[in-house]
Amino acid sequence: MLSVAEAAARIMADIETLGVERVALLDALGRVLATPVRSPLTLPAWDNSAMDGYALRATDVHDARPGHPVTLRVLETVAAGAFPSQRVEPGTATRIMTGAPIPDGADGVVRIEDTDRGTAQVAIHDARDAGRNVRRRGEDIAQGATVFERGQPLGAPQIGVLASVGAATVDVYRRPRVAFFGSGDEIVDLDGLPDAVAGRKVITSNSYTLHAMIREAGGEPMNLGIARDDPAELRDRIARSTGSDLLITSAGISAGEFDYVRDVLAQLGVEMKVWKVRMRPGAPVGFGWLGQRPWIGLPGNPVSTMVTFELFVRPMLRRMLGHTRIYRRPVAVTLEEPITIAAQLTHFMRGIVTVGPGGAMTARLTGPQGSGVLTSMARANALLIVPEDRPRVETGESLHALLIGEDAQMSTTFAL
Repeated sequence: MLSVAEAAARIMADIETLGVERVALLDALGRVLATPVRSPLTLPAWDNSAMDGYALRATDVHDARPGHPVTLRVLETVAAGAFPSQRVEPGTATRIMTGAPIPDGADGVVRIEDTDRGTAQVAIHDARDAGRNVRRRGEDIAQGATVFERGQPLGAPQIGVLASVGAATVDVYRRPRVAFFGSGDEIVDLDGLPDAVAGRKVITSNSYTLHAMIREAGGEPMNLGIARDDPAELRDRIARSTGSDLLITSAGISAGEFDYVRDVLAQLGVEMKVWKVRMRPGAPVGFGWLGQRPWIGLPGNPVSTMVTFELFVRPMLRRMLGHTRIYRRPVAVTLEEPITIAAQLTHFMRGIVTVGPGGAMTARLTGPQGSGVLTSMARANALLIVPEDRPRVETGESLHALLIGEDAQMSTTFAL
């Protein structure tokens, strides 16, 4: 059996970024830039005011202080979107709004709060802004400069910058098409609820968690449904996955009498690169290549499916999308309760991490940790990693955790 790290290395060894497509800017959110973007313009395009106030010469107001104002003649008012028509000379000022161009002769803007807000003449009560509050031409972006390099993930700030340089469309890496199906004679979809209520069947949860996790990771799900424990039906589902970039199967890869997935894939030429991992939950994980496409076989138990997806599939999809940071970063947590493991395997326990007032993180378990207890994942905001050589970890001792989702770092109150 491979260690978790060894399995991850084998799985990721030949996974490559997918091809490039050009998309509209708003459709690029969450994608990764595939070609550099250079700016055709300079930002700001001119020196402009960072405040509503008065553009003036610093030398004219150095002596201004509360109780001893300096009075200047106001030349004109310049709103954002307009341009000044007069040069600021000694003893004069231009009333100016945020974003408006700085008139020639001025070297700073006194904020309106430090004046009497005059329109014909203005009294300056404080010189603290002398020579300040000017946004210089090109201080953000110079014409011809590279705004973003290839490989830049695109979030809301990046979308804003790209819009500011007129990038209506951008080249990004293509989203992976991910085909998936579950197997098992006992599994039915939601329309099989009456049989589930009667205790004859089990409603699939994996079909829905996999669909959601694939979408969350940036992929395009292709749900091929549920296959019976029948080699012919498994071959049919695999054939229908043609055109996908990754095939995921759930269940049917263990050593049971009716676990046919591995045998069917072997007949189709798949060489097993990974088979069984020293972990719990999720030991029966398979991986290989179906022609030019990677295949990964996840266990059938709901928690095992989600944990192995998090550890092995999510990084695959992130690399296909062009990300270079593909793994979640472990963080140190202090246990609020003891944890005991029975088997010498790396355990991924479903936990709730809480961030204290000083930023220290503590963790406790969600409750029962069976691989069929799907609610343990629904309650969790982290996976607590218990190494195989630590059969018991006491209250107050430290472990590493993988934070899943944003909840672990969110708070009910505003604090700085």
